[in-house]
Amino acid sequence: MRRLDVRGRIMALTLALTALALLAAGLALWVFQHQRVDATLDTTLERTAAEFATFAATAVDPATGQPHATTDALLYAAMGNEVPAENEAIVAFVAGELRYQQARPTLDFGADRELVAHVAPLTTGERAFISSVGTQRSDYRVAVIPVRVGDSTPGALVLAYDRGAEQSDVVEVVRSYAVIAVIALLLLSLVGWVMAGRLLRPVRELREISARISESDLALRLPVRGEDDLAELARSFNGMVDRLEGAFASQRQLLDDAGHELRTPITVVRGHLELMDPADPVDAAETRALALDELDRMHRLADDLVMLARSGRPDFVVRRATDVHDLTRAVFEHAQQLGDRAWRLVAAAQGVVDVDDQRLTQAWLQLAANAVKFSEAGSRVEIGSELAEGALRLWVTDKGLGIAAEDRARIFQRFAQAGHDRGGAGLGLPIVAAIAQAHGGRVDLVSAEGIGSTFTIVLPVEPEPEP
Repeated sequence: MRRLDVRGRIMALTLALTALALLAAGLALWVFQHQRVDATLDTTLERTAAEFATFAATAVDPATGQPHATTDALLYAAMGNEVPAENEAIVAFVAGELRYQQARPTLDFGADRELVAHVAPLTTGERAFISSVGTQRSDYRVAVIPVRVGDSTPGALVLAYDRGAEQSDVVEVVRSYAVIAVIALLLLSLVGWVMAGRLLRPVRELREISARISESDLALRLPVRGEDDLAELARSFNGMVDRLEGAFASQRQLLDDAGHELRTPITVVRGHLELMDPADPVDAAETRALALDELDRMHRLADDLVMLARSGRPDFVVRRATDVHDLTRAVFEHAQQLGDRAWRLVAAAQGVVDVDDQRLTQAWLQLAANAVKFSEAGSRVEIGSELAEGALRLWVTDKGLGIAAEDRARIFQRFAQAGHDRGGAGLGLPIVAAIAQAHGGRVDLVSAEGIGSTFTIVLPVEPEPEP
């Protein structure tokens, strides 16, 4: 059996809840109207009983001008003084027998023998009461008002309402309500089905586009409509696909570049091994040294590639409180071992920041190594740090060859080389940029050919007070 989709489940749940609400409202209407009708009948019966009590106390016989002498006469006079309402009967019992009823009653009390038989024994008592009586013909609300004049035969005035007939109006109201409720449910199902389809269209598009997207086709995007949660879902999905597309493109570029760079040392080693004379110790030693050198280069290249691959991971940098002054002096001391240059520590910031000191040391020393590579022996190389305006700046300035304007953006790409290549795989500056970006920062470059270059790592930080 095929399961309902999201649209069907939403509609089923909506219609079920609406039907329950309408059913509860219908039942409440039924109970309320029934109680209202019963309350109205009781009020009418009580008012008529009170009117009869007043009449019995004040009425006189027109023939004598005196109060009525017998119960029979009083009841007869009372019957002429009352006019029954719709579905009402006013009758009189004397000595437990039906004696008088209206000539043209709206409710024929005497025609329901079962009702007469039930009420007759109750008319000989002394207490007035209102009760419900059910027969095969209908349900009745009956008020029995006992009366007795002097020592004459006791009797009772009986007021009766056909409760079933009175409640028939309630049945009609509830029936009309039921018809309207069914029509409302049908309209709700139709409108709800259309609206649910429109609201869930982004979800349906997400499912369809997700099924069509593959590693080789990441160009599809969800249309963004409005500013609601579904629009945010579409934006999040598009952003995810953008990141995937960038990651796959970067991965393909990395594999292509790595394959190219790794083939070179392999080709060199293979060529020398093929031409090597095993019987010549000198040739064998030279080939061995060259092979080891190329293998070391491949090892460094593999390490750099692994580091660049990890640069996008959340754990690439592990931040901790770091004293910038101590970090600057430590980097300066290590940098002096990189080459014969006139090293200068021009500034050392004071403060504690939350950074990965090991990664920053690696990036900073890489900039220092580049400064040594592209400058002459004995030339000045400056190292400094500054903590101001919510940013940490770490720089290296050399008086070397400088970088041409057309190369300044390209040198931060993997395996890219400046015009004056002095060896290396071209991964140093991309690693520096990756470390800066992992800290939420960037690398700035100011350079002029023949004058020198200044590389600055700029990191947004919130300084902590010194101990």
